[in-house]
Amino acid sequence: QVQLVESGGGLVQAGGSLRLSCAASGPTFSRYAMGWFRQAPGKEPEFVATISWSEDTRYADSVNSRFTISRDNAKNTVYLQMNSLKPEDTAVYYCAGGITGWITGKYDYWGQGTQVTVSS
Repeated sequence: QVQLVESGGGLVQAGGSLRLSCAASGPTFSRYAMGWFRQAPGKEPEFVATISWSEDTRYADSVNSRFTISRDNAKNTVYLQMNSLKPEDTAVYYCAGGITGWITGKYDYWGQGTQVTVSS
């Protein structure tokens, strides 16, 4: 069983930056694809970014060139650096992990989420 705990959310003004962290338990973190998703009030969850075990990355068009996903396998942690934030980035951000996530887009483990609010 893998447990994921997000941190780093908060309130920021438009144009500002935040870095989210997701700490994972378990010895097999380095084998997992990790992803970030978000859900805004009244909207469906949406994909934000993913990183494979070999550190290939993919991003949603809406965040490409503004957000950067990275991982530190020694710390069992994945990060999401968010720059040039916009009010439309306001959402609860969730970390996810799964062996096949990079290929299938499906993740087995999910964190509880962290709120990001961007004021205009």
